[in-house]
This record gives sequence, structure tokens and C-alpha cells, in this order.
Amino acid sequence: MTVETRFRVEGMDCASCATKIDTAVRRVAGVEEVSVSVAMGTMTVRHAEADGFADMVARKVSGLGYKTALAPRAAKPAPVADAGHGGGCHAGHDHSHDDHPRHDHGHGEGEHTVSHRHDAEDAAVAGLHGHDRGPTSGPWWKSAKGRLTIASTAALVVAYALGKLIPGAEMWLFTLAMLVGLVPIARRAVMAAFAGTPFSIEMLMTIAAVGAVIIYATEEAAVVVVLFLVGELLEGVAAGRARASIQSLAALVPKTALLEKDGRTQEVPADSLAIGNIILVRPGDRIPADGTILSGESTIDESPVTGESIPVRKVVGAEVFAGTVNGEAALRLEVTAEAADNTIARVVRLVEEAQESKAPTERFIDRFSRYYTPGVVVVAALVAILPPLVAGGSWSEWVYKGLAVLLIGCPCALVISTPAAIAASLASGARRGLLLKGGVVLEGLGKVTAVAFDKTGTLTEGKPKVTDIVAFSMSEGEVLKLSAALEMGSSHPLAKAILAKVSDAGIDIPQVTDARALGGKGVAGKVNGREVLLASPKAAGDQVVLTPEQSERVAVLNGEGKTVSVLIVDGVIAGALAMRDEPRADAKVGLEKLASRGIRTVMLTGDNARTAQAIGKQLGIEVRADLLPQDKQRIVGELQKAGLTVAKVGDGINDAPALAAADIGIAMGGGTDVALETADAAVLHGRVSDVAGMIDLSNRTMRNIRQNIIIALGLKAVFLVTTILGVTGLWPAILADTGATVLVTMNALRLLSVGKSA
Repeated sequence: MTVETRFRVEGMDCASCATKIDTAVRRVAGVEEVSVSVAMGTMTVRHAEADGFADMVARKVSGLGYKTALAPRAAKPAPVADAGHGGGCHAGHDHSHDDHPRHDHGHGEGEHTVSHRHDAEDAAVAGLHGHDRGPTSGPWWKSAKGRLTIASTAALVVAYALGKLIPGAEMWLFTLAMLVGLVPIARRAVMAAFAGTPFSIEMLMTIAAVGAVIIYATEEAAVVVVLFLVGELLEGVAAGRARASIQSLAALVPKTALLEKDGRTQEVPADSLAIGNIILVRPGDRIPADGTILSGESTIDESPVTGESIPVRKVVGAEVFAGTVNGEAALRLEVTAEAADNTIARVVRLVEEAQESKAPTERFIDRFSRYYTPGVVVVAALVAILPPLVAGGSWSEWVYKGLAVLLIGCPCALVISTPAAIAASLASGARRGLLLKGGVVLEGLGKVTAVAFDKTGTLTEGKPKVTDIVAFSMSEGEVLKLSAALEMGSSHPLAKAILAKVSDAGIDIPQVTDARALGGKGVAGKVNGREVLLASPKAAGDQVVLTPEQSERVAVLNGEGKTVSVLIVDGVIAGALAMRDEPRADAKVGLEKLASRGIRTVMLTGDNARTAQAIGKQLGIEVRADLLPQDKQRIVGELQKAGLTVAKVGDGINDAPALAAADIGIAMGGGTDVALETADAAVLHGRVSDVAGMIDLSNRTMRNIRQNIIIALGLKAVFLVTTILGVTGLWPAILADTGATVLVTMNALRLLSVGKSA
């Protein structure tokens, strides 16, 4: 019987870590498949059922120095839930959700392998950490990796200071300083070799440092080791933050709930709620569980789950989600899902599954070193041994040439070629508000052939604006002024849009008396002695009769995806206001830039189809609407199956699963922390055109890396030939390696000169 066992892996913080763990665990008897997620710090192993399997894996991983523990049971597939949005609206605004379809709130994507959890004690094991126990929790300087980096840096500074006082001892001082950091790196290299990864990046760094000592470049060796440790430390910090942000999703669900039992209400832990329990949710509270409304009517802020830009009115029988926020009225709910299966828990699980489904991408230099490093050693040995043995050559001459070949092959230039270009590109991108999480992201962006955008807060500003003021029996200024008077003090997004419009127009808002909300129909009050009502077209039609021309004008505005509110003054229709979440200023230009590069674009949104299609038509983009988080993730998968390399751009929690599932996830600035941490990259200035700029940066970087590799290997090839021919000797070989390093660095620094234009 095939089962799955899931582990938490502490300290795994880069693709190199994942590769070593994957290789080692695949050697365990009975293992069929291994999925490792660096971002989540998890590993899922599919294997034949066997007693003590978790202990075997723990011992194997501990040999690499990582710490493992059995992960808790994953949430079960959720039942189908009705995400239908009820009609009506807050403050009389028509939110255009009356025809919102019902969603499949389950997986909808086939069956998963049976998830098996062994009833064993914590399988955590101690030992040398492959990356010295990255700072998955607590401040970085308290981690073993942080302490090692600080110690190695301090040793380098001390060696430099003492070297100035005792010039003759510089070589030994720098050698000792280098060993502070190199000894742990070398130990990890040896452990990885025994576990099936003989030429890891640790091995490459060890050879580079030792080679530098052989040519008496001990200062360079010590600096290279320190820089390597700093880079590994930064990776650990980033990985720890990403994991913490995903787990912080649970904070969206309140810790307690008000449970109705035996005619009384009592506060209980939210995770103790069972299906069928009746709970009370007060106005302004977060909803503690997925449920169905039994009594009450209120607006619900569903933006954490669906990305809706406007709160949705829910009535009896409607479904509500855990983590969403109740509006102005108390609700009684029947719980429909346990804590482990609620909406937020599903989003967390979807992110984790999507992360684990990605094969770990190995660093280029790590892959290349599998062949390059042993190849150099073999060639150097052959050069030193074969001519004396076969042709009777001079041992001293050919050993000298063999040593020169070994020095020529020193991978220092190769080690720095890729990270130098990546560092320069990351700095160049950061100046323009483009944040990318490492070289793998830079490489992947250049291969993107399709970009899926969220709508609200990504292609649009994320907040509605007044787009039209329609005057029927009053001037536009009067319509706006009287509407604003009714909305004074309201925090509803549409009310804010009206008040912002009045502020921009510089209009004074009159005082309102007897202000009152009319239970989902509108808001009313007296302004300068006149009875004023601001309501949805439907509610307004119950008070007065709209002429065919007025009804047609409202229908046209609704057809454009706009929310319409009608103003009635003393029983006469005075005018109407239309509002919509409008596209960002550069959205159309940004999409055109992607299209000009042959990249397909598509909008994936939780908003209703009418609004989404209106925005899509305005921007010229393919539209998929009425989507929940799992729908977005599924569509990303469909695009990938069609052979496209997909980038997903979004700003909300509801985008997290799709961001993780995409080949490249890009978060928009101003979005949630979860989106920013789940994504591989972030556009801090919120410009859609920056997505194309990010892809251009990737292409420039990859060209630069290829140039660096050609420079490094080209110089080595030339000096390899001249050394064997006897034209050059040991010192030119050393200069060749040093010269290649200098040229590679200078070439990489050219990326810093790229301007701030996208």
C-alpha cells in the first residue's frame, strides 16, 4: 500500500538544500516520490507502508545536518459550499451581486494520494545543520548560522588588523580566519558527498578556498568564505519570513467564538467548533468558521477570501467564510466546516501543496560543478602523470604543469560569475521598486509566456471611484452635494468614493438631520428641510417610478460594471451616481508592453462577471471571473498544461495559492504580507508596466551570466592550451584565474548602470 508521510524540515532555506535532501531521501528503501518545499520548510514522501519509516528518513536527513519532525495532519477536502452572494446592499448601493453564481468550494481537481501520518513521537533529530539551522524563528544573530557568520567575519577583521602589525604572519592569519568558516562548510560538503551529492556548492566553495590558499591568496580565500556565509544567512532569513507569513494566515480566524447552547451563549475556542453548531457573530467581528446564515442580514467584507473590492450583502441561507468580517448587524450561523477545513485553512494548504509541487531548481553553478570540478581534477592528474609514464617526460616539469592546470581550473571566477550578476540585477531592480527573490526567479522570468493578473488592487486601484454623475432634475453639483451629506461619517467604500469626489470638487457638504439606514435599501435624512434618499435603483423604484429613459441610463451604467445609486429629493428623482473600481493609470500600457513581447495575458478575478468583463474590455485582456482561490490555482495549472510558462500577479490572500502554483509569482505593492511573501517577486510601486520591466531585467541578467561564463571558461581554455604547450607557467595561470574573476565582476557591475525606466 502506497502512503504519504509529511515532514517539517528545519533550516532548509535554498534550492541547494532541497536538492541534497531530495537526493538523500530517494535512497531510502520503499520511497517512490519526494516533494520538497523550501518556502514552506516541508517535505512530502510517497512510499510503501513500512514500520519505522519516519525514523529511517529522520536519520537520513540528520546525516545532512537538518532537523526533521512529523508534520500535523493536513486538512481534509472540504465539502461543496455555496459562495452565492446575496442581493441587496449596504447603504442602498447596488453591488451588482444579485446574479452571482454558486461556486464549488471543494478541490474539484481529482483525488489526492492517501495522506498517512505515523502515530510516532516527534521525529526531530539533532546534528550538524546543512545550513547551520537557518533562522526559522527568532532573530538571525541567535541562530547557529548567524553566529558562524559573525565569527567568520570577526576573524577576518582580526586577521587584517594583526596582519598590518605583523606583516610576515599575514598568510597564516588569513588562513586561520578562513578556517573558522570553511571547516563547517567542508564538513557539510563531505556529508553531502556521502549522501549522494559529491559535488555540492559546499564542495565547490571548499575547493575554491583551498585552491586560493595553495596559490597563497589566503586573504581572498577568507573573504570568499565570509561572502558565501553572508549569502546563505540572507537566504535563511528570507525563507524564515516566508514561512512565518504563511502560517500567520491562521491569525485571520479569531481564537474564540460565541456558541449557542441550551438557550445560552458562551465563549468557546474557535477550533473546538463542530459541524452543526450554532454561533453568534456580532457586528464588526471576524467570522470564526465557515457557516450558513440562520438569521440576520448584514454586509460581509470578503476581500481576504474572494478579493471582492466591495463588501457583499448576505441574507438568510447564504454561505459565509471564516476570516471574513461581519458588517453592521448580528448574525446567527450554523457551522459547516471544522477549523481544520475552513476557508483560511484550505488557502494555507493550497499554498503548501503548490510549493511542494515545484521541483527544486538547482543553482546553475551547482549543476555545472558536478562535471566541471571533477573534470578539472582528472585533467590536472592526467597532465601530471601520463607524459612521464607514457612518454618518459620529466616528472618535475609535468607535475609543475599539472599544478598550473589545477590552478587554471580553480573555480573562483565561476563561483562569482552568477552571484555577481544576480546581485547587481537585484540592486538595479530594487532601485526601481522591483524585488526578486534570487537567481532562480531572475532566470524564470525570462521564460514567461503567459501572465495571469488579479483584477482588484492589481489591474485596478482597489477602491471604487465616482465615474459618472447623472443629472435628472437637479444639477450635477447638487446631486453630488446631497449624496455626500447622507454619506458623512460612513466607512463604506462607496461612501468614501462619494466623499472623495466632493473633496476633489471643493464642494461644501451641508448638514443632515434625522439620518437613518433603511435596512439594505438605502440611506435617508433631511438636508436643508428636504427629504433626501440615496438608494439602489431597485429600492428607488419602490419609492418612485423611473421613466424609460432613466431606467435605460441606469442599465447602461450597470452594463459597464458600475454600481449605481439613485438620489430622490422630496419624492422626485434628482439624479444618480455611478461608481467603479477603475484601472490603474498604466494598466493598458503595461498590458500592451507584454503583448508586444508575445506574452499572453489573462485576468483572474473573484469579482462578478459583469464588472470584470467591463474592465477587461476597457483594457483589452482575456477575462475569467467569479473565481475562488482554488479556481485561480486550477486555471494557472491549466495554462501550464497547455505548455505555457505562467507568471501570476496578485495582491491578496486569495491570490496566494495561484501565486505559489505559478512558475513565477509576482505580488503588487500595497498588497497583503502573505501575497508578498508567497510570491517570488514584488512590484513595490504597483505599476503594471513594471511586470514587463521585470521580464526585461531577467533577459539582461541571463545574457550577462552567459557572458560571464564564457569569459571565465574562455580564459581558462586559452591558458590550459598554452600551459600544456609550455608557453605559460604557474604565475600566468594564477593571473588567468585572477584576471577572469576581475573581468567577470566588472561585466556584472554593468547591470547596475541600467536606468530607472522600465
